[in-house]
Parts: sequence; structure tokens; C-alpha cells
Amino acid sequence: MSFNSIPEFSFPLINNRDPDTIKALKNALTTHGFFTITDHGIEDDLLSASYSMSKKFFELEEATKNTYAHPEMGGARGYTPFGKETALGETTPDMKEFWHHGPITDDSFDARITSNVNVAELPEFNSQFDGLFNDLNLLGMKVLSAIAVMLHKEPNFFDDWVSKGNSLLRLLHYPPVSDTSNIYRARAHADINLITLLVGAEEGGLEVLNKDGIWIKVKPSSHSIVCNIGDMMQLVTDKKLKSTTHRVMQYEGEISKPRYSIPFFLHPAPSVVLKSVFNEDDIGILADDFLNERLKAIKLY
Repeated sequence: MSFNSIPEFSFPLINNRDPDTIKALKNALTTHGFFTITDHGIEDDLLSASYSMSKKFFELEEATKNTYAHPEMGGARGYTPFGKETALGETTPDMKEFWHHGPITDDSFDARITSNVNVAELPEFNSQFDGLFNDLNLLGMKVLSAIAVMLHKEPNFFDDWVSKGNSLLRLLHYPPVSDTSNIYRARAHADINLITLLVGAEEGGLEVLNKDGIWIKVKPSSHSIVCNIGDMMQLVTDKKLKSTTHRVMQYEGEISKPRYSIPFFLHPAPSVVLKSVFNEDDIGILADDFLNERLKAIKLY
């Protein structure tokens, strides 16, 4: 079964595990792995302020931004400049720069989870994104709870995986496209993590590949959140839940504008063993090993 649009679900129905909603959600996740969440409860003011703060950072001088780059951490935190990340199997880097922001850590977190980087020029930067991180992390855990029920597991099945997880916010900036021979702002790829939440992106360009090889446009909305399955979730569900290829385009004939987006990648803790939720004999792979293999493949290490 293929698809030609992305289904939409109201979060209260997901959270209350409404039977019809869970059934429809299962169909979406086993078919193409993408859906849209409305009525999610994250305040518009928080989203607007977060996008404003993100733009302020990317408007800093190039030399200033580069002082916050930490390639020795594989881009785990701080700034990654243009020309670094390359989609799996591609040779041309994506046309983007980005910033990674993670949880507020303490001694209860795995030591492999890196602390956040402070931006001296923007004193409110970290507190702004701490708030957004916490709200999205809570929302993501509730979505995982619905997925667990869908998989015939207890609602808290994934809680221990992610409560002290290696999740991160990615602040993304795609500049206007000046080279019309390269219309791919982000080339075709799948996400590494368990699930992704993409908040409030107003600029178009996101497309999802269906089983017939047709690219489906995802209509942007500042009031909804796009959620998709990542490779880790596909792995532990024996490919029953689909991590679907997607990309970001600059459409021919449209005026090219800067594009900003803020995806939230929900990751397990590094020590979690990613193994089949259906097969107790599966050996699996450490989440940290899986992540590092993929970071090397996309040239962040």
C-alpha cells in the first residue's frame, strides 16, 4: 500500500489512546512512517521566540559562529557550518548550517552525553532552547507511549530508553539557493533516531518518498508538528514501522528564501541495546555504536 498525503491526528486522541486513532496511526507508521500532530499544546509564543532566537544566531558573523564549532564531538553540540553533513550515499554536502542543543545534564546522565554550548553573544540562547527541548521531549515520550501500546507493549515500555536519553534539538538554516543546478537543500535521507518531531516550519520544500517512487509534498504549518519514524525505531520493530526517505527541495520557479526549521530527534541513552521488541533472543547493537556508525557515514566524524 502506498500513499499520496500525510495523515493528521489530534494529540489528545493520541495521548488518550483512542482506539480508532491508534488503528489509523498504526496504518500510517507501517505504511510510510510520517504523520502530522495538531492540538499538541506547545505554545505558539514559545515556537515563535525559538525561531527568532535561531535566526539571531545564524545572522552572526561567520567567524563568530565558527568559534562554536566542535568537530571533535562529531557535531554533537554547538555549531556545524556549511559543507559538512552529507546524506548517506551522497558525495555533495547539503546546503545547510545547524546547531545542536541537548538536555540539561547532571551526574545521572551517561558521561557520553555532551553538555550544551553557551553562546556569549546571545545570553538567553540556552534558556530559550532548554524550554523548547523539555516540551518536545515530553511530547515525544507521550507519542512513544502510544507507539508502545500500538506494538502491544506497556505504555511506559520506552520510558527507560529515553528518560535520560541523548535527544537533541537541531536548529537549521538553509540559505537562499543561488545555484539553480543544485535544487536539493537536503538530499534524500532517513533519520537516525527513534522518532523525529519537526515543529512550526513555515517554508515549504519537505518531501517524503512513497513506495511507488513518488515524492509527496508535506504542507508546512506553524500550528502543527510533523512526526516521523527513524532508523532506530525501524530496527527494533523488525522494519514493521517505516523509516521513510525524505528530502528538502528548492522548487523551480519559486523565489528562493532562507529556510529555517527546528527538528527534535528523540534518541535513547547511549547504553541502551537496540534489539527487536518482538524477539528476546536478538543480540542487538548499542545505541551509541549505531549512532557513531551513522555519524561517520554522513561525514560528521
